[in-house]
Amino acid sequence: METDRHASTIVDAQCGVSWAAVAAGAVGAAALALLLIAFGAGLGLSAISPWSDSGVSASTFKTGTGIYLVIVAVMSSAVGGYLAARLRTKWAGVYTHEVFFRDTAHGFLAWAFATLLSATVLSSAAAYLANGTAAAVGGAALQATGSVNPADIYVDKLFRASPAAPAPASSSNSATPSNATPNQSRAEVVRLWTSDVHEGYDFSAADKAYVAQVVAARTGLSQADAERRVNDVIAEAKTAADNARKGAAKLSFWLTAAMLFGAFAASLAAVEGGSLRDGTWTDRVLNPRPI
Repeated sequence: METDRHASTIVDAQCGVSWAAVAAGAVGAAALALLLIAFGAGLGLSAISPWSDSGVSASTFKTGTGIYLVIVAVMSSAVGGYLAARLRTKWAGVYTHEVFFRDTAHGFLAWAFATLLSATVLSSAAAYLANGTAAAVGGAALQATGSVNPADIYVDKLFRASPAAPAPASSSNSATPSNATPNQSRAEVVRLWTSDVHEGYDFSAADKAYVAQVVAARTGLSQADAERRVNDVIAEAKTAADNARKGAAKLSFWLTAAMLFGAFAASLAAVEGGSLRDGTWTDRVLNPRPI
């Protein structure tokens, strides 16, 4: 009875979490993740090419990137969880099942700490590497469009002159239906595009008819051809928005999978590290504790 009471007092007096070991494992996991991300960026830059029929395809590149994110999460999290359990202090008078739970918790906490650390401290470095890859894929034009309003690009396509269309009238009264100057009409269409298409993915019926009239007056197209061009450009904008949505959704799923596999790997590695931490050495041979 006295022995059980004494063991219980020892257990209650000890802290269940070795925060120093958790922090050490998290820092190690975050550093290794950054190293692997830098290596992956180098592989990505080596695998892609701006020339046609050269390098991997876009779909293969996206899938490979997602798989590599999972591999990075598993490797870095496993190292962090192992360090967190191997560097912890030994708990005296604690049952084997409780030690197993605590080691698993240490691995999970190391993964969680490393995730928060990566999101706050390493996000800028990861963004720098990602921007370098994107610049190689899209070239200097992609960098130049970073500060351009996407509505301006689509309005440029609306007002693009057609070689087969007759030249528009040069009088200011026929420039636009509202007798506005070309710059004023363009600014008005940009505002309409930003308000209607950006929020509702389409013009209202009245705005679409008005924009078609402006396009016809600016480009010399017939009213029917101007309406067709407006519909085509809107469809192009919808396709681009839909592709961006699908890409963001796939990236979110890959990140979710990477985080789940990382948490599992960290917990599993922590159990192994804790078993080796509490093992006994016999003639230079380590005997792990029974689990």
